[in-house]
Amino acid sequence: MDSPGYNCFVDRDKMDAAIQDLGPKELSCTELQELKQLARQGYWAQSHALRGKVYQRLIRDIPCRTVTPDASVYSDIVGKIVGKHSSSSLPLPEFVDNTQVPNYCLNARGEGAVRKILLCIANQFPDISFCPALPAVVALLLHYSIDEAECFEKACRILACNDPSKKLIDQSFLAFESSCMTFGDLVNKYCQAAHKLMVAVSEDVLQVYSDWQRWLFGELPLNYFARVFDVFLVEGYKVLYRVALAILKFFHKVRAGQPFESDNVKQDIRMFVKDIAKTVSPEKLLEKAFAIRLFSRKEIQLLQMANEKALKQKGITVKQKRQFVHLAVHAENFRSEIVSVKEMRDIWSWVPERFALCQPLLLFSSLQHGYSLSRFYFHCEGHEPTLLLIKTTQKEVRRTQGSLGPGL
Repeated sequence: MDSPGYNCFVDRDKMDAAIQDLGPKELSCTELQELKQLARQGYWAQSHALRGKVYQRLIRDIPCRTVTPDASVYSDIVGKIVGKHSSSSLPLPEFVDNTQVPNYCLNARGEGAVRKILLCIANQFPDISFCPALPAVVALLLHYSIDEAECFEKACRILACNDPSKKLIDQSFLAFESSCMTFGDLVNKYCQAAHKLMVAVSEDVLQVYSDWQRWLFGELPLNYFARVFDVFLVEGYKVLYRVALAILKFFHKVRAGQPFESDNVKQDIRMFVKDIAKTVSPEKLLEKAFAIRLFSRKEIQLLQMANEKALKQKGITVKQKRQFVHLAVHAENFRSEIVSVKEMRDIWSWVPERFALCQPLLLFSSLQHGYSLSRFYFHCEGHEPTLLLIKTTQKEVRRTQGSLGPGL
């Protein structure tokens, strides 16, 4: 096919089976209400080319921060960040929380491109601390981008949305954890029968509900996830809650009264979502999602705020998850008059993992360069982030992390 979506990142044989390019080629409407109806009805779902055009338009119209990384930024930084690593061996950023990159009919080059884009996003968005949904978003957007740089720009616009009334993707552990609690609240209110089943078969029902984003961003087959993403780009975050509630409703309908396939209900739901085509079509899934009554954006916002407040009061704002890091501090390459290699490895273990994978580079030393502040800035300019080590006259070593450079 000549559609711009079928490019070098896609396994065409698998893609032809997943989405056939049979639908309309143009979209003329501009009114939000009409767009909502068309998205829910799947107007552009059968046209790969049209879906690409619609995504381009919807993402372009997202209100973003004044300075948002674009395709040219990607072209400038990708070589420096990836270096000589092969795409398949690139580590995932720490903020994806060891999430598997969904295949979504991508070939080996496409899977490598997802990793490159994620690393470049980590470089440009150091404030993102927890975002396990992002690999699925990037993998899908690659289908509707002419190259890696365009995909990077689209993902950045989604992440940089600054409209307080239009939440898109959780980017911190606090936001993610409060969304899981909010989902539990919504299940208890709108899916009472399913909630009773979850309580009966699980030791910790919140652990079951903490998986709700994984159902959507990773477990759903490509053609289902693309349909959800169509509506998500038009209507925002509330769509995700609706679809996840619909999934739970269908799971309860199919499995109520039946023995579970494993002793882990989380695994059972994941398997159900992976094989959802055996039970329900994408159209029926969305129909069920939007049939839930009295479900408003304001209700979600109030629940989210209350749950965030509760988590903050308990001191739960970050996930303590790193146990071991392959630190890039090598004795043969490291030199410092302030700390030993062992001490530096200890210090390096406190640095975010996406930076700790890099070999520290000495940019400035008072023994070599003197004590001029202007000279210090001259040597560190253009490098980021930096780690500044200071040894006091009492032989104490202090550290300060900054944004000047990746050295010491």
